[in-house]
Amino acid sequence: MVREPGDGGRLVFDLVDDDAGDPATPSVRARSADPAGADGEGPGPDEPRSPAGHPDRRLRVLGPVAAVLAVVLGTGLAVEGARDDARMERMRDVDGGVADVSGPLTQTWRWAGLVGSREAADEGRGSEVAVLGDVLVFQSDRELVALRPETGEEAWTVPLGEDPDCGPLGTAGWSRIATTSLVCLTGPGEDRTVAVVGPDGQVSAPRGLAPADAERYGPPRPGPDGTVLRARRTGPASAVDRGDARCTDTGECEGTVEAGQDLAVRAEDAVTGAERWSVDVPFRPTRADQCNNWLGTSWDGSANAVDLGQMIDPGVFGARIGPDLVQLYGCGIESAVTPGGRPLGTGAEPGRGGVDILSTGGFTEVMFDDEVRTVLYAADGRVVAEVPGYALEPAVSDGSGPGTLLAMGTADADLRAYGTDGTFRWRSTSRSGGQRFLAEVAGTMLVMTGVGDVRGLDGATGETLWRWDGTEATGGYSEDHYVSQTFTDGESVLLVTENGSGGTGLVALDAASGEVVWEQEGGTTEDGGLAQGFDTSLVAVDGRLMEVTPSGVRGLG
Repeated sequence: MVREPGDGGRLVFDLVDDDAGDPATPSVRARSADPAGADGEGPGPDEPRSPAGHPDRRLRVLGPVAAVLAVVLGTGLAVEGARDDARMERMRDVDGGVADVSGPLTQTWRWAGLVGSREAADEGRGSEVAVLGDVLVFQSDRELVALRPETGEEAWTVPLGEDPDCGPLGTAGWSRIATTSLVCLTGPGEDRTVAVVGPDGQVSAPRGLAPADAERYGPPRPGPDGTVLRARRTGPASAVDRGDARCTDTGECEGTVEAGQDLAVRAEDAVTGAERWSVDVPFRPTRADQCNNWLGTSWDGSANAVDLGQMIDPGVFGARIGPDLVQLYGCGIESAVTPGGRPLGTGAEPGRGGVDILSTGGFTEVMFDDEVRTVLYAADGRVVAEVPGYALEPAVSDGSGPGTLLAMGTADADLRAYGTDGTFRWRSTSRSGGQRFLAEVAGTMLVMTGVGDVRGLDGATGETLWRWDGTEATGGYSEDHYVSQTFTDGESVLLVTENGSGGTGLVALDAASGEVVWEQEGGTTEDGGLAQGFDTSLVAVDGRLMEVTPSGVRGLG
């Protein structure tokens, strides 16, 4: 037995001829530690014998070798187990990482109750949650509730008072929801207060919000990084020029709003009220469909009144406030602001582009103008590169390699890979139209094509390694099936699938080979059995998978 050099310490056992009378009979080269019988006078008292009663040197040496093998294999299993433990532990800190998806899911616990405020539920904004530290947090009517992902027990609750509004929150499975704190506004009418809730449920002293500040800076919203955000239109009303913008009573709009008021955005420290930053977003000429008050959402979260006689509203605007980015939209406004106050995305026509956050800390701005292109930003907001097509990062990654973007939607329909700094890596001639970048795990990129199948591409070359056709899978998927969410344990990728008929399913694929590890149609019932359908708002917290619905949360494992 030798340790082969340059092969990770692999142990090699040489088979040699150890029986002169039978040169064809191999044995294992090893040295016996027992000298009994070594003088040639006959076997020792414990020496193994052949079935004919003669000493069997092959059996004699296999005893100690078996012991060596037991140690070696045991050590190998221990090393492999340690690697698995390290991988599972690492996946707890990965966005979308689950400790283990090697087997079908069952329900492990259930928390029943309202998820979200009643107002949010009435407006269709249910299932809004946040990950605060290692707990799942959400409003439940007038309480803030934190659940432990392993048991579903309430880690802590915070009473909120009248008309609560906490954030930043996001829809489970569709938004970035990990945050360092939550800001909660409470109180009736103009008598509003604000407090900050930390990871352990600690609450800062409430601070009153002066009504005069709402008049001066705009109504308050919970912001990222412990801030209160305010926004309002600025400039004279005479600056508005509706141009040829018109809408019919069916909501069809055409023409352009040529001019309007700018937007001033301010972030103040939620605890002290001191201004952290302020930015002015200039108005840009905008297609009429971006100025339709049927958008239904204004900055303060209230619904705009719909006037069928005049649906063009040059003042309408709103925001999607996340823990890493504030995305602004509305008439003349389509841009974003970082939590540090850096404006992004002011180069594209409103409605013809958008800014998003990268998991690596940077940002992308996709522009759909004369040609599709993507601007890449560093974490501090500096422009670092521009690439053709719309560049996407994987929905989930095991975090083992450098950040990768796949650019698609180019004129030649090829698929291109870039680093997050814009460095070109490879180009694939496979058509890229309609594809989604599902995952990057174990050196393999999982891409969903426009025809509904999933392909595994070599992360270094773009070569197609395998293909999985969900339309042929068991469980009755139809041709219009698609993957809505992805999770990974660092080896397998869990796909949440849906189709146009409302069917749902789970499929776990081995990232390296594309083999189906397991499939599961529907979800799980309260007793842990299978059901024909389940809500697709799944979220991973501290390596554990949960399903979030407006009426409760349940653990899956």
